[in-house]
Amino acid sequence: MANAGLQLLGFGLAVTGWLALVVATALPQWQMSSYAGDSIITAVAMYKGLWMSCVSQSTGQIQCKVYDSLLSLSAAMQATRALMVISAVLGVIGIAVSTTGMKCTRCGSDDKTQKARIAMAGGIVFILAGLAALVTCSWYGHQIVSDFYNPSVPVNLKYEFGSAIFVGWAGSALALLGGSLLACSCPTGARAGPSYPRGKAAHPPSSREYV
Repeated sequence: MANAGLQLLGFGLAVTGWLALVVATALPQWQMSSYAGDSIITAVAMYKGLWMSCVSQSTGQIQCKVYDSLLSLSAAMQATRALMVISAVLGVIGIAVSTTGMKCTRCGSDDKTQKARIAMAGGIVFILAGLAALVTCSWYGHQIVSDFYNPSVPVNLKYEFGSAIFVGWAGSALALLGGSLLACSCPTGARAGPSYPRGKAAHPPSSREYV
């Protein structure tokens, strides 16, 4: 029962992390305009995401524009897109595999050892998804920091961390934690050695054998 609860906890954390990664991929607030300079107009805020760029005015009006061409984007942006999409796809695979191997489901085989191995495989897939997203968000954040402290970049083109990148980091941590719990939720029967048939108990000889 404790093992099933551990699996449910890991599955819930992993699915929550995957949802956060999907939301982070869709949000346009990966980086936002910085107000480090005195000449920056604070009435307008600019956001950049993986798929579009947005302009937010002080009146609350937001205008977004999807990037015109994929080939016109930088190699770093294309790699970021690809890694986040791969992370989302791995999350879908992890959900399907983990659901089949969990003890609380009746999908797949009835063998507990085989189901435990399937659940472990689902946890490993979630770990890979979390690692891919973690590397992507960290790499993107490093680019923001490098451009911010680069003296050759104009002040009006400097950006800071947006909310989407923090959502991505949180989703990566949850996916890694949930996947680790799923990967470590082997039942005791899967770790035990091979079982041997019990021998027949020896009975004392009866009085008839001596006749």
